[in-house]
Amino acid sequence: MSEEIHLRDYLRVINKRRSLVVSFFVVTLVLVILGTLAATPQYEGKTQVMIEKVANSNLTDGGRFNSFDPEFYETQFQLIKSQAVARRVIEMLHLDTGNSQIPGLREGRESLIGKDAETDESRPLIDVMAEKLADEITVSPVKNSRLVHISYLSANPDFAALIANTVAKAYIEQSLNMKMDATRRTLEWMTKKADEERAKLKAKEEEIQAYMRTNNLVTVENRMTVLPQKLSEISTALVRAETKRKDKQELYQRISKVADDIDAAEAMLGLTANDTLQILRDEILKAEQKIRELSAKYGPKHPMMVKAQGDLDILLSKKAEEIKRLIEGARNEYEFALASEENLRAQLDRTKAEAHNLNEKFIQYEQLKREMETNRQLYDALLLKMKEQSITGETDPVNLWIVEKALKPLHPVKPNKKKNLLLGIIVGLMGGIGLAFFVEYLDNTVKYPEETEKILGLPNLGLVSLWKEKEGSIDRIVLDQPRSAFAECYKALRTAVMLSSTEGLPRRILVTSAAAAAGKTTTAINLATALAQTGKKVVLIDADLRKPRIHKALEISNTSGLSNWLAGGDVKGLVQEGPLDNLSIITAGPIPPNPSELLSGQRMEKLFEKLEQTYDVVLCDSPPLLSVADGRILSRMVNGTILVLRAKATTYELAGKAVKLLHDVNAPVLGTVINALDLKKSDYYYQYYYGSYGTYGDDPTA
Repeated sequence: MSEEIHLRDYLRVINKRRSLVVSFFVVTLVLVILGTLAATPQYEGKTQVMIEKVANSNLTDGGRFNSFDPEFYETQFQLIKSQAVARRVIEMLHLDTGNSQIPGLREGRESLIGKDAETDESRPLIDVMAEKLADEITVSPVKNSRLVHISYLSANPDFAALIANTVAKAYIEQSLNMKMDATRRTLEWMTKKADEERAKLKAKEEEIQAYMRTNNLVTVENRMTVLPQKLSEISTALVRAETKRKDKQELYQRISKVADDIDAAEAMLGLTANDTLQILRDEILKAEQKIRELSAKYGPKHPMMVKAQGDLDILLSKKAEEIKRLIEGARNEYEFALASEENLRAQLDRTKAEAHNLNEKFIQYEQLKREMETNRQLYDALLLKMKEQSITGETDPVNLWIVEKALKPLHPVKPNKKKNLLLGIIVGLMGGIGLAFFVEYLDNTVKYPEETEKILGLPNLGLVSLWKEKEGSIDRIVLDQPRSAFAECYKALRTAVMLSSTEGLPRRILVTSAAAAAGKTTTAINLATALAQTGKKVVLIDADLRKPRIHKALEISNTSGLSNWLAGGDVKGLVQEGPLDNLSIITAGPIPPNPSELLSGQRMEKLFEKLEQTYDVVLCDSPPLLSVADGRILSRMVNGTILVLRAKATTYELAGKAVKLLHDVNAPVLGTVINALDLKKSDYYYQYYYGSYGTYGDDPTA
């Protein structure tokens, strides 16, 4: 979860960068004042005109009129600022020739000509002047009204008023000329278009007449009304014929199946009403009854029996012939019904085809008729518009009035000294603050303990102010000036180191840095001195075998030292007495060719173990972590490492890499020390709490 940003954080940044804010403010204000004083006074000529959109004057237009039209007014504003109006102004005032004797005209003409017109021979002078004049004309509408201000700025007040008034007149003339030109072009176009439409109408009338003659469409509308009724009647008759054909077909098919069986055919035909067949049935019944009566009296060969039997056979033969005739009649009726159905169906198809054909012709006819009517309507509309335009063409679509003419201005409008001064103050102040925040954003160097702890994840053990004294050295500040503010910073560091671990003061302490010139050697010397002042026996080792500096700071011999011991030398002469009784020094000794190999050997560890038997604290100074591997080698042999960071020099990127290197080798890290922080240029918090170390408890008479 991100921390909440308070107002005091912004005030802290502004206070910290106050010199930058003040410098930017002063420079901006001075430039604004100089620019205002050096600017040529400009006078403004202002003419007020009223622009009103005229209602539609079309004789045939009865619609509602909307006077509010933003596009219309914007168009008028652009027309006022156009080069056409500017060119008309130049012609009206004879600015291109310079023959006018109007006051102020000569000075204004020279300002319009300028250097470009003198050197540009490829363009006419009037075009150059018109382009510049159009750019300098200002149009500003009055809010919630139809009034418009036309303004012009010039160093000559007479010329400013003259141009403003002339622009208004030129704009009115330009609008009238545009309307007259548009009306003339419209009438010419309408006349030409009317002639074309009249020719098209005549050609279309002739085309439709020829089409009617070719397709015999004189009575086309009557035929179109008769055909649907005829189609309906034929369809009804076809349905009836189809039903009758199905009945006849069914009867014929049933009789055909039993045509060879007379009795079955007779039984089937018995359903039909046939008088001849019925009479034959009755006579056969009578003949059969007569045979039964005679058979009771006579034998089968009796002449009467033979005659009666012959009569019966004749009747049966006639009945069979009648049945065959009826079967043939049923077949004829079926074929007739079928023929009638097919005839009606063919008639229906022919009628439909005729209807389709006639419908296509009628559609083509209607299309030609519509085209003819369209041409006639267009032609009539053009004639009406031509008459209307000839009546309303002279009216102006825009009502223009000059409400107030521009008078000679008495006071310049530019430069506005009060406004410029106020803007200079605002821009200078806001710009300076913005620049301060921008510089603060770009500043990625170590500055504040809280910020450093949050970014690196390590506690801050101390904060040391920037040394600005020309005389003396900060390397011995705790020894030489024990009550100074700088000495108190290192004493505070001593306290933080002593409380940095639950086991108490670490026995082995390594002082290193991320990069060179961070102040690690100074920190190591003063921390060792401060620890020795508490009564602890301290030994300070200069393990920087590449650029040793402790012997120079303490002004002791470096003939032999740590490098001799690591190379296998004797302990004799290794430890030297320091500036305090309980402070001993081991210098680096001669610079070896292989420092990393010497430090990583067993003799360095043996040295630590040997020194711990005599001293309470073994404090070791080492090279920067990011430069060589010496610091990482030593960090694994000690109980705690102090990382020195130089304020405004060591970036968080370098510090983060150094912390990562220590973590990668599992080195115990006590915390960080921020060195060389300019408290006077810092915020109030650090000025108050750290800057007062040197004054608290001092004797005023000392």
